[in-house]
Amino acid sequence: MKILVASGSSGGHIYPALSFIEALKAEKKDAEVLLVLPQKNILKKENSLPCAVKYIAIRPIKLNFSFAALISIWRLVKSFFQVTFIFAGFRPDVAVGFGSLASLPVILLAWFFRTTTLIHEQNVLPGKANKFLAFFSDKIAVSFQETTGYFKGKEKKVVFTGNPIRKSLIRIDRRNACIHFGLKEDKFTILVSGGSQGSSRINEEFIKFIALMPEKNKLQFIHLCGGKDYSRLQGIYAGLGIEYKLFDFLEDMGYAYNSADLIITRAGATTITEIINFALPAIIIPYPYAHQHQLSNARVLEKAGSAVVINDEELSAGELKQIILPLIDNPAGIEHMRASYRGLSTPDAAERLAACV
Repeated sequence: MKILVASGSSGGHIYPALSFIEALKAEKKDAEVLLVLPQKNILKKENSLPCAVKYIAIRPIKLNFSFAALISIWRLVKSFFQVTFIFAGFRPDVAVGFGSLASLPVILLAWFFRTTTLIHEQNVLPGKANKFLAFFSDKIAVSFQETTGYFKGKEKKVVFTGNPIRKSLIRIDRRNACIHFGLKEDKFTILVSGGSQGSSRINEEFIKFIALMPEKNKLQFIHLCGGKDYSRLQGIYAGLGIEYKLFDFLEDMGYAYNSADLIITRAGATTITEIINFALPAIIIPYPYAHQHQLSNARVLEKAGSAVVINDEELSAGELKQIILPLIDNPAGIEHMRASYRGLSTPDAAERLAACV
């Protein structure tokens, strides 16, 4: 069995694709998998991958009249030629797309060559690529039940699988997770993450929030701030006299999730899936430039009672204080938020997707 997998360049596309490939190869040891990625992506070349990889020239298309827009259109055309040669050499039985523009040439050419096709949508609100590719796909796998309604007229194609997460993200004892960071098990721990690049907006207001907090000695922090703000925040934290761990980027998020009582975060599909998996009470600030997608993701948790949603323009240190202060000495409230995740988690999403393929 030969499976061709296409993924976009971000972690939100790549990590679910890799988790799916691992589950598929565990189920069918003789399966041959080829992953197609944009040349520019978040993976480091030295990363050990579970399958062979081919790179294509595709990049996001600039929607304006400029030389850069012409280059991006040429890259799209070139990618179709590259994928045609990949099909000729690999001859897949199934093609699987994980969204973004990179899935376009793979799924369209698979349809043209009469190869079975499946697309996977990570967000509640489908992306433009997947909404278009739904016409050419035999199956549409979704991460949230709410997504089905966005594929009007194609409901019979839709199958709920959930969103695959990295196998390394497992639950471990909180005590051991805190020891990993040199933090105390009995302190209220806040995890701050603005995504893989960090968020200066969240960083700025969170630092102001710490200054407003009484009895700071009750709290400790794990802050993933991104490379741009790291040096500046390191200096500020050093002068606050509090317990903290500051990272520009953290590869193994499992320890952070297992240590935390509360997370402050954006609402990318992978992040939402991971905090559902760890039943982690959340304050979610949807990224304003992907607002519809991230807000739709966040609303699922808000509706369940697991998270509080703050619009980016309304984010302030005072607003954070107003939400967090009542939770610090309220273990019953935290436990209620954790319990609200019941029914949302699909820990076997990768296996479900593999079974569908």
